[in-house]
Amino acid sequence: MKSGLAAPRTLPLVALLLGAASVFGFAPFVWFPLPILSLALLFSVLRDVRPRQALVAGWAYGLGLLLVGVSWIDVSLAEYGGMSPVLAALATLLFCAVVALFPALGLWLGARLAGPGWVRMSLALPAGWALLEWTRGWIFTGFPWLALGYSQVPHSPLLGYAPLFGVYGVGLLAALSAGALATPRLRALASLAVIWLGGWVLGGIHWTEPTGEPVRVTLVQGNVAQDMKFRPEKLQDTLRDYAGAVLASSARLIVLPETALPVLRSRLGPDYLAMLGDHARRNRGDVVLGIPEDDAAGHYFNSVISVGASSQGLYRKAHLVPFGEFLPPGFAWIVQELAIPMSDFSPGDPDQPPLEAAGQKLAVNICYEDAFGEERIAAARDATLLVNVSNDAWFGHSLAARQHLQIGAMRSLEVGRWQLRANNTGYTAIIDDHGRVRNQIHSFIRGSLEDKVQGMTGITPYQRWGNAPVLAALALLLAMAWRLGRQPE
Repeated sequence: MKSGLAAPRTLPLVALLLGAASVFGFAPFVWFPLPILSLALLFSVLRDVRPRQALVAGWAYGLGLLLVGVSWIDVSLAEYGGMSPVLAALATLLFCAVVALFPALGLWLGARLAGPGWVRMSLALPAGWALLEWTRGWIFTGFPWLALGYSQVPHSPLLGYAPLFGVYGVGLLAALSAGALATPRLRALASLAVIWLGGWVLGGIHWTEPTGEPVRVTLVQGNVAQDMKFRPEKLQDTLRDYAGAVLASSARLIVLPETALPVLRSRLGPDYLAMLGDHARRNRGDVVLGIPEDDAAGHYFNSVISVGASSQGLYRKAHLVPFGEFLPPGFAWIVQELAIPMSDFSPGDPDQPPLEAAGQKLAVNICYEDAFGEERIAAARDATLLVNVSNDAWFGHSLAARQHLQIGAMRSLEVGRWQLRANNTGYTAIIDDHGRVRNQIHSFIRGSLEDKVQGMTGITPYQRWGNAPVLAALALLLAMAWRLGRQPE
């Protein structure tokens, strides 16, 4: 059966189906063993094939994963970006085909390093996979969505490693688990047991500790339809609704979503922010909200500000979304096909300190930024809470919002902090320091989420070292695979 699956005509289809099936390991399905099992079968099929066949299989697997898992790109381009349906479908297909080159190169590298046999399956292919997964998380601004480690949230014992090694470390251990399952050797199965038992033990360790008393918070989900959000005739209704939600809350910390106020701060009357700030001061706290800004030099920023009892804070989004928030050089022509408002932002400083609000220090990020955990661990070291403000209305009723919430849970696990997530259309949620969703508002519902959250202090190993231990482990594994893979079985 294995030789039939590995036949040149059969292998790409098998890999495509395995990649598509692995999506069910991610939110909202969270069948966390499934991506590991699908990779185990793929590694097993690739045991004896040529590196070129491994390249094709890796590309097909990645294409299946992405076409199913990030099909929401088509929704954002066609339904809300103004692109024609045919062109949006072609753009989505091209994007997935290009990003699928990363798993293709990872499995090609593994097959090149080690000849046919157990070393290829248990070491070379898992390490090659993990290395190229890390690479796609940063090259060309990065696209880390659907990284293998996220599929383990929220139930897998492997999450015990998240505070040590981050999402890419969890992904590497998941890939090594797949390699062990593909290898019919006692030594490999013993290593699998050690990996999973170690994760279970580490899951009981508390790397951070509470600081101060719990603080009452209100997170507001405005549920403003994306096709109405930036219409001038809708502005006054939006401002009135958000003001009403703020004035109805007695919480010390009130958080509104990304661009909750869909107007440049310079064009918003000063009385509006003063009204919100006065109410916050009566609560002995602050309001944190998303609003676009401009400066005297003509630059635009996707920003978060705070008003109230504390000194006014400011965070400007540093990691922008290509084509959605800025146009890469050479792609100005795409403006003719897209109708995305405020799509020419400038990035903020990559090293911005936490905002001080309601007696807490908030490590803030905006929407897509929380897919890049390593970029904000410096701010998280000094913070007591994480805050993410988002607008997932761009993706309609797709998988994106639940996948985004799953990504946010990994961020809390990595740094041992509670997290406040205010989203325009959902999911607005509170996540604790163990990555568990404590409370949430489901998508496409207008409402306010009120609860108490606990500030935390302390530094996890991942906050101290970032991805350095994972990269060192990958270098060691690849060197071992090259050395052992040249020896006869």
